[in-house]
Amino acid sequence: MENAKQSPLGIYNAYLREGKLAYQFSPTSGKAVFYPRVICPDTGSENLEWRFSKGQGTVHATTVVHPQQGDPFNVALIDLTEGYRMMSRVEGIDPMAVKIGMRVTFRVYEQGGDEPPLPVFTPMGG
Repeated sequence: MENAKQSPLGIYNAYLREGKLAYQFSPTSGKAVFYPRVICPDTGSENLEWRFSKGQGTVHATTVVHPQQGDPFNVALIDLTEGYRMMSRVEGIDPMAVKIGMRVTFRVYEQGGDEPPLPVFTPMGG
């Protein structure tokens, strides 16, 4: 098993544990690739490079979830400046105050236990 290739998700989570938001880049297509995967969805090429995001983005879409138990929270699609979109949430603000077009910045949320960390965002400048 020593020669087994680590999964893209495992690599991504390892970078998150280091406080880095990683994504893949396809030199063949010239595009960012996210969610981590083995081949480029545009070209089928296995030639994918790991890069690190600056962690700045813009809210593309948002909604508020009202669970039966617990406080409401938002779910947002974030467009990162590197050219990819990811689903996350915006914290440190009332869920109803998250707006399309809001600039946000990345941080790591530690779930604890054996759970992997999660990428979340906070309003830029706040």
